[in-house]
Amino acid sequence: MSEEDRTRAMRSPGDGRPLPGRNSDGPRSGGAPAHRIPATQQIPPTQHIPQPQQVPPTQQAPQSHHMPAAPVSDAPKSRSSRVYGKARSGKSPIRPLGSRSEPPGSYGPPDPSGPKPPRKGIRIKGKTILKVVAALLVALLVTGIGLFFWIDSRLGGIDTDVLADYEGRPADTPGTNWLLVGSDSRKGLSAAERQKLRTGRAVGQRTDSMMLLHIPAGSDKPTLISLPRDSAVTIPGKGRNKLNAAYAFGGPKLLAQTIETVTGVRIDNYMEIGFAGFVDIVDAVGGVEINVRAAVDDPKAGLKLKKGLQTLTGAQALGYVRTRKGGALPDFERTKRQRQFLGAVVKKAASPGTLINPFQSIPLAMAATDAVAVDPTTGAFDMLSLGLAMGDSPVTTVVPFGGTEQAGGGEAVKWDREKALALFNAIKQDKPVPKEILDAG
Repeated sequence: MSEEDRTRAMRSPGDGRPLPGRNSDGPRSGGAPAHRIPATQQIPPTQHIPQPQQVPPTQQAPQSHHMPAAPVSDAPKSRSSRVYGKARSGKSPIRPLGSRSEPPGSYGPPDPSGPKPPRKGIRIKGKTILKVVAALLVALLVTGIGLFFWIDSRLGGIDTDVLADYEGRPADTPGTNWLLVGSDSRKGLSAAERQKLRTGRAVGQRTDSMMLLHIPAGSDKPTLISLPRDSAVTIPGKGRNKLNAAYAFGGPKLLAQTIETVTGVRIDNYMEIGFAGFVDIVDAVGGVEINVRAAVDDPKAGLKLKKGLQTLTGAQALGYVRTRKGGALPDFERTKRQRQFLGAVVKKAASPGTLINPFQSIPLAMAATDAVAVDPTTGAFDMLSLGLAMGDSPVTTVVPFGGTEQAGGGEAVKWDREKALALFNAIKQDKPVPKEILDAG
């Protein structure tokens, strides 16, 4: 063996260096076999390589070099392979790197500017939304109608016909007139509750506050007029006395007749509330916000309040409208507080936050129907009209006074006849009250 053959035999077929050529061969790369393989020997391919289309011999290009096939190894295949000279693990096939010219969705990183897949989510059709809204509206309507008739069935409390006709009764006038009465009835209060609320132990029933509410037939605002309970008036069949004595003599019926006689205004509806119902209504709406204009300290009424805006409980509100502390004319100051409170409690009760909240609206309806007493002709529609009128921020005033006089065994308030006639004539004619007569305090 020559020196060249010994060198060729000692070198590894896969070291990557070129082998010295032989006279019969052209240049060979590293890894090629060191001897020629007979043409008759068939070598199975390690991979399936598509065969190129056969070209006729006349078109085949002459081969400049003879490249023998790689030898087949009998060794078991390794789990790893080489990619670009580096070992890789795994069994997944090798994917070629994507080029910039490849469309989105091919191998390689996705194109951020390409189309994005649709987001997955729940789509609610417009028809479904309309059906849900319609179902809610129907449920609210049915609930409202049921509540309305339930309230109507619970109204009442006065068996006598309070507004029965009598000889000389004023004729009907435009608009609607309400007589609102707060009585000092202790009915329904236990001894402990009377002690807590400072209502005293007086027997019988008297009027503690009286107001005339006019709801106009047109677009003008309602008018709320306080009638001082110590007003000197002529009571039919009883002579000259204080206004609240009419209730003591003949109950709601004589009181309504007395007010119609002295004012000339026909009353259409009558509503009365006692101490116990007063407290229950205030507590049912979660208290009433009142702007206390001056600090109040009245041990008899069990009341001690600071000046300023604050929320009053039922017990505090009762003391606030009953106290006679403060002001040069305590009874007139009291009527102002009563109008202020009535407007605040009705507005709170008629607010959307109260009406749509079943935890407030249902207890309020129960407390109101238990607390108030109305004449037999007054129903739920009338009560709704009353609530809307009070929620419309009515014009408030008191009957103008012109001094005092002796009546009913004590000093009574004397009305200013001229101004009082102008006030009640405006109500009868369904016109706004002249501004010079109003006392909106």
